[in-house]
Amino acid sequence: MTFLVTGATGRAGRHVVRQLLSEGHPVRALTRDPERAAAVLPAGAEIVRGDLTDPRTARQALQGVVGVHLLTVGGDDYATLRTGPELAALAEEAGVARVAVLWNGQSGPVEEAFLAGSLETTLLQPTDFMGNTLGWAAAIGSRAGVSEPFGDVPIAVVHEGDVGAVSARVLADGGHGGRAYPLTGPEPLTPRQRLATIAEVVGRDLAFDELTEEQAKQRWREAGHAEELVEILAAWQGDPPAEARTVSPFVAQLTGREPRSFEQWVRDHAVQFQPAP
Repeated sequence: MTFLVTGATGRAGRHVVRQLLSEGHPVRALTRDPERAAAVLPAGAEIVRGDLTDPRTARQALQGVVGVHLLTVGGDDYATLRTGPELAALAEEAGVARVAVLWNGQSGPVEEAFLAGSLETTLLQPTDFMGNTLGWAAAIGSRAGVSEPFGDVPIAVVHEGDVGAVSARVLADGGHGGRAYPLTGPEPLTPRQRLATIAEVVGRDLAFDELTEEQAKQRWREAGHAEELVEILAAWQGDPPAEARTVSPFVAQLTGREPRSFEQWVRDHAVQFQPAP
């Protein structure tokens, strides 16, 4: 069975690729940057160029595919995809059996189109990736601290490898159509607590400087994020739904092991939080 992984070099995508390959499945990795993909993905993945904002580029990649790990954002600004109906039609035309849809914090055109169609569709709803904490690495390395909003708002951040493992199970095993799986780590943590964990692991004193919501929005805009994504980030981080603060059972149920802790994630990436040379 061949599987197509979109966003194959992304936080979760690369883990979906690795997991499926480790189980012996042929994997086709869709990416806008094949050269970068070749540098970060394991040998054995078939790398193809494609862009979900232009569904025509995915037509050939879908041929002969049983299941798809599908993003709901695209482009340089990570805006919500408006091409859901076209992508769903192409997947049905190609004979795809099932799709694991990775949401971006809210339901949109991709989820709506696939749920309305004939494919076995499963929604994967991670809270926030532990890997996004790498965005703090430069500040921690250069000035021993971070500036972030909503310092005392807890979210049960999830290891991106656990999300990849769940997607691989959904795609390889089937039988999860119509289900939505909130995916979390083993405990809710505030940004301040996450920084304290990093400090403990790397053995450094690290300072937390809290931004206002407007300061955070302006920084996200300056980073090139679309206004829609800026609002999603502010809403999600400032007032997350109960599901994002409540540990869910689905990583354990679907993978057969407990979700990995944030401390474990930090230990795996500790070198990236050391002082700048």
